[in-house]
Amino acid sequence: MMNTQVIFCLTLALVVSGAHMATISITNNCPYTIWPGTLTGGGGAQLSTTGFELGSTQTRSIDVGSPWTSGLVWARTQCSTDASGRFTCQTANCGSGQVTCNGVGAAPPVSLVEFTIAANNGQDFYDVSLVDGFNLPVSVTPQGGSGPTCTTTSCSTNVNGVCPSELAVKGSDGSTIACKSACGAFNQPQFCCTGEFEPRGACPPTSYSKIFKDQCPQAYSYPQDDPSSTFSCTGGANYAITFCP
Repeated sequence: MMNTQVIFCLTLALVVSGAHMATISITNNCPYTIWPGTLTGGGGAQLSTTGFELGSTQTRSIDVGSPWTSGLVWARTQCSTDASGRFTCQTANCGSGQVTCNGVGAAPPVSLVEFTIAANNGQDFYDVSLVDGFNLPVSVTPQGGSGPTCTTTSCSTNVNGVCPSELAVKGSDGSTIACKSACGAFNQPQFCCTGEFEPRGACPPTSYSKIFKDQCPQAYSYPQDDPSSTFSCTGGANYAITFCP
């Protein structure tokens, strides 16, 4: 966690630059405890918290300074601390060994919320991504802001219930607790949009990505699933993320 001096310096820099602060509230609507995690990509400063415990029906808010690029939010499940004090999770583990992720991203499969928060009340972009697989239903709702796609986006269906066996991650009780992407399961160019499938428009949906898209039409189902999956707000919106909406 950042110390007081670092937080003060970051806040001062934001004020001087004219940037605004966005608030992201995270609610756990699941009937069990989850452990949300956050990551700032591109070498940017991490948020004031990078991971925490969130009980059922609880909400926690995080202030995000703009610009915030390559921002990620996710939730871990079935977490525990072993006898040596190492913290691990059965899904979306960030590998830091602690409740806080400290700049370490989530291990797939994971349902991701992706953000670019613009400076000076500019145009934010956000989406729900299943490109790295699925572990929990999630929604994002803007609060304020404007624009034709400044609306809620979600993956509210439990994709684990229809996950093909070759993509399924099983828990200790034999139930499916997460669903891999085809890229993560097979690492082949047609699923990962690499090699000859890398150019824009050269990577069509597959039978596996269509399973994700059928369940969650608004979410990214594979890397080139842009037209129906990117949302944006202008004017300084805040955002409410709900797991198990």
